[in-house]
Amino acid sequence: MSTPDEQQREYYTATAHAYDSAHVQDGDEHYFALSVLSGVLGFLGAESVLEIGAGTGRGLGHLRQHAPHLRVHGIEPVAALREVALAKGIAPHELTDGDARALAFPDGAFDVVCAFGVLHHVREHAQVVREMLRVARKAIFISDSNNFGQGRPLARAAKQALNATRLWPLANLLKTRGKGYSITEGDGLAYSYSVFSDYALIRAHCQRVHLFNTLDAGVNPYRTAGHVGVLGVK
Repeated sequence: MSTPDEQQREYYTATAHAYDSAHVQDGDEHYFALSVLSGVLGFLGAESVLEIGAGTGRGLGHLRQHAPHLRVHGIEPVAALREVALAKGIAPHELTDGDARALAFPDGAFDVVCAFGVLHHVREHAQVVREMLRVARKAIFISDSNNFGQGRPLARAAKQALNATRLWPLANLLKTRGKGYSITEGDGLAYSYSVFSDYALIRAHCQRVHLFNTLDAGVNPYRTAGHVGVLGVK
C-alpha cells in the first residue's frame, strides 16, 4: 500500500494538467496573501525569496511580475507540477525538486521563505516550519488553513474546546479512523491543520508575528477565520 507521501504525489501527478483550473482562482485567499507578501517584501527590503511547494508556479510568477528585482526560487517535489510551471515560463533554475522537511540550503540562504497552502498536506508541518525559519534570514510568510475556524459555529466551538483541553489530536484520529488525514477528489490527501498550531514555534524564533485572515472572518481569526496568513519577522 502506498504511503501518504506517495498517495499525495500520485494525486498531483494525475491532476497536474488540470491543477490551475481546479485550484487557482483570481482573488482567492492565496492571491490575497501574495498581494500582502508583495508589499511586505518592500517593507523588509528583501532581495530573495524561496517558495516551499511552488506547484505550477503561481507564486513565483506573481513575485517576478510584481518585484522583478527579486531572486526567486521554488522547490516542488512533483515533477508533473514542475513541468506545468516550466511551460508557463518559470526558468528551470528557479524551480527544482526538494523536500521541505530537509531543505538543501544553508542557514539564512534567502531573505524570505514562504508557503501557500502546503502545510495542510504535510504530517510533519512543524519540521517544515523549522526549516523555513532556518533558511530565512529576515522573515517567513505562510498562507494556509485554520481548521479551528472552519465550519458552522457549533462545530468550531467543539473543535476549539477539544483543542483547549488538548484532546483535538485524539478526536481527529477517531474522526479519520486512525489515519490522521482525509482524501478528497478536490484536495487529495490532506491533514486537518491550523496555522495556529505552529504559532508558538514561529513566535519563539521571530521578534514580531503578524496574523491576518485571508477570507472574510470575524474579529478573532482563531475562532472565525478558515484561512489565515502569518508573517514572522526575525
